[in-house]
Amino acid sequence: MSASIISALAALAGSVIGGLTSVLASLLAQRTQARVQWIAQEKIRRQELYREFMEEASKCYIDALQHDKGDIPALVNVYTKIARMRVISSPKVIETAEQIGR
Repeated sequence: MSASIISALAALAGSVIGGLTSVLASLLAQRTQARVQWIAQEKIRRQELYREFMEEASKCYIDALQHDKGDIPALVNVYTKIARMRVISSPKVIETAEQIGR
């Protein structure tokens, strides 16, 4: 093989390696960014659920202080929120929410 062919093949190999490296870095960056966005969305979703739960539980508590009978539809809403928490929350959060529900 002549030196010009070896030089051309080396340049071609370098270009291919550089291009693949660039594509790989881009894919990793996009994957990381997508994961960060997903985590942020999940956090917002949990915070919204916790806020709704606290509002419902507070309403039930105030109602219980004012009346002798429980407000069944409001209690159903509280237990619905607890059920949703079971899917996305830790066991400690669920345990605490159940204590509040009782």
